[in-house]
Amino acid sequence: MPCVVNVLLTDDIGIRRYNLEHRGKDAATDVLSFPMQEFGCPGWSGIVDVDIDLVSGFVPLGDMVISVETIQRQADEFGHSILQELIHMVIHSTLHLLGYDHYDDESEKEMRDIEAELSRERALKI
Repeated sequence: MPCVVNVLLTDDIGIRRYNLEHRGKDAATDVLSFPMQEFGCPGWSGIVDVDIDLVSGFVPLGDMVISVETIQRQADEFGHSILQELIHMVIHSTLHLLGYDHYDDESEKEMRDIEAELSRERALKI
């Protein structure tokens, strides 16, 4: 099913504003995800009702906001490239848009395992 995701690249000040406005947290973060579909459980099989854009025919999954400043710091901290960190954040955010989350140990492990698998697959293609 073809999907569309809106991506906003910003700085720490910009993402801090979004984080405060939408989550009540007055701090910068690496990525924020704003899903547009409802999931009963994570993944495509858990989608409750697909909302298809009538003009494009795509399923709008949602929006992600990424702080390039935080991505740079994290890449330096973890010892890998900005591109690798950006890919990781896009994967992480996309999983949120697909209904995955990390509120408890079990769901965090599931999400981290999927991220690791997708990151390995993506690394083979870079």
